[in-house]
Formats: sequence, C-alpha cells, structure tokens
Amino acid sequence: MEKHSVILLLLCLLSVLVSLSSSNGGFAMAATGTQDGSQWGYVEVRPKAHMFWWLYRSPNRVEDPSKPWPIILWLQGGPGSSGVGIGNFEEIGPLDTELKTRNSTWLRKADLLFVDNPVGTGFSYVGDEKDLVETDEAAATDLTTLLKELFNKNESLQKSPLYIVAESYGGKYAVTLGLSVLKAIQANELKLKLGGIALGNTWISPEDFVFSWGPPLKDVSRLDNKGLDQSNSIAKQIKQQIKDGNFVNAKKSWLELENVITENSNSVDFYKFLLDSEGNGVSMSAMESSRQVVSMKRYSTYLQSMKSSSSRGGVDLNSFMNRVIRKKLEIIPDNVKWGGQEELVSSALGGDFMKPRVNEVDELLAKGVNVTIYNGQVRANHPNSFNDLYRPTQN
Repeated sequence: MEKHSVILLLLCLLSVLVSLSSSNGGFAMAATGTQDGSQWGYVEVRPKAHMFWWLYRSPNRVEDPSKPWPIILWLQGGPGSSGVGIGNFEEIGPLDTELKTRNSTWLRKADLLFVDNPVGTGFSYVGDEKDLVETDEAAATDLTTLLKELFNKNESLQKSPLYIVAESYGGKYAVTLGLSVLKAIQANELKLKLGGIALGNTWISPEDFVFSWGPPLKDVSRLDNKGLDQSNSIAKQIKQQIKDGNFVNAKKSWLELENVITENSNSVDFYKFLLDSEGNGVSMSAMESSRQVVSMKRYSTYLQSMKSSSSRGGVDLNSFMNRVIRKKLEIIPDNVKWGGQEELVSSALGGDFMKPRVNEVDELLAKGVNVTIYNGQVRANHPNSFNDLYRPTQN
C-alpha cells in the first residue's frame, strides 16, 4: 500500500511536467514553472551515434561578469554507467529517485550538465555495435562534438566557465576531453572557457591503484599475509603488462586480482572496505564465468546503496529511469532502453581500460589547467593511499 502511494505521488508530480521536444534532439525544454527548470535533448555526434544530455540551470544563478557562474559537466565511470541516471538522481542532482528535493545538490553552486557518455550509455545509443567507441580519445571527440552543439549556439552558456568533474573511470574521459576541448577552443571551433577539471576516485593510473589495494586491506585485517603476497604478485604482473602495452591481458589480470582479494578477504565490499559485499546473489562459479560483468556491477550496486536510508519506497533506478523519467522526457526512441547497451560499452573499451592517462594530466597542468584529484576514505579499489603513490610531474 505504501509503495503504491509512492508510485501515485510520482505520477502526480510528473503530470505537471510538460516538455516541448523535437525528433532531432537539440534543446527539449521543460515547461515554465517546473521545479527543475531543465533542458534536455540528443546530439547526433556521428552518423547513428546519439548522445543524450540534460542541463539544469541553477535557481541561485547570479549574473556577475566579475565572477561568472560556473557550469559543471558530470562524467560517470563504469565504463558504461549513466551520469544522467546515477550522477543526477543518486548523487548530486536536484532530485532523488522519489523526486524529492536533495538538500545537498550541487545545483546550489553551479549549473549542472549531465551526459550519458560514451554513446551506448544510459539513454545514449548507437544504431550498430560498430559505432561504439573503443578508446578514451574517441569518447572525448564525441563529447567535444556535443559541447560544440550546445555552447556554440548559446551565448548564455558561453559566459560560464565549464568545470569537468568525473568519478572513477570517468576521470579518463575527463582528461582526454580536457585536451580535446583546449584544441577545439584554440582552433576557434568551440566557444567555451575551460575552468578546470576535478577527478574523484579516478582510474587514471591503474598500475598505482592495483599496488594500493593490498596494503590498506592488510592494515585493517581484511587480508592476511598470504592474501597480501598474492595481491602484490598479481599487481607486479599487471605493472609489467602495462609497461609492455599489453592492456588486454592487464585487464584480465586485474579481474584475477579482484577475485583473489574477494576470496582472501571474506568478500570485502570494494566500495566500503569495512563491510562485506552482499554479492548480489552471484556465486563464485558465476563470477568465474563472467568476472568482468560482476566487477562492473559492483560499481552500480555501490551507487544504488548510497540512496538515503529514509527512502521508504525502495525505488529501483532502472525502473525509475525506464518508466518515470522516460515518460517525462518524451523524446526517447521506442527501441531505446536506459542502460540497454551498457555492457557493450564496457566491452568495447576493454582494450583501453588499463591504459594510464597520467601523461594527459601532466599536459593539462603544463597548459595551465587546474586539475584537482581527490579520493574517498573507505574505498578498497580506489583507496585514499593512491594519492600518496601517484604524483603528477607538474607542480
């Protein structure tokens, strides 16, 4: 009964949200007076490659030429995780999955631009699997095309500095995008000011990360000496594979490392190392047959667990996006399902997954771009000790 009431409430709230859209994408604007005051649409970044975006303008926005109001472009990790869904409704957007106001939303301090990147993620889609991107640079090129479409046609957006903020694997997108944006700006192809880049729990240096997994877990007694030795042994193997440019096998070793740590730590939660993983009902035999899928799902499960404990309706993000939000947006093609191509996205980027992006950070710093790197405190796979291991060569 209580769950039924929540669904009715969602439908009632959405009944007042009327949107105007075009079949070709571009701006699809919410009706005047809606709570979010947002715009959304598709950009065809390449033939048969359609990227979905959602822009929120802050109600606190102040027009001050001496202190331009910022825009934050949020890039989710995965690869294949949706910024429009996860970053927006489960992390920093103005509303949660019950369409309740989030008091801690970043919209208080900046406009927010969420993009389902790369194509095939979230509501973004491709007509053919061959149109998926296989490198971080290709993803950056598509994102730059989208930014040209949005910013070059909107003088209001051009007045705001763009800050690229990324989580986990999204950090690799962010640094390659930063360089692509600078190149487009210098060529007078993009009317945009890059304000800076922030990388949270970022996967820019896989080698440093895998060496930082074992010791913190040993320090909190999640691994014994045997488990630590096995972890360090595989990490050394990964280091050599990365040095040799053998990124595909390095990823296989990374999956093996996750499995070894899981077996030796009583299934530690990779995102909250003081807890045990619930396992999502996946047996070890299933993990052996599909370790990559299981590993990627850990990220999604972690983010869904972040929902407030006061959430009474137990709203499932997948159902929420494919029913409630899909109805609001009105422009999602009938054959497109939110998250329907995410595993294909992850697979397509398999050859680039373990490729480091440290040099890109150094290049951005050398060009005068402010790059901030931060980490959480309880993540086993992106530990805070990473910041002690990795240091950019530029000051």
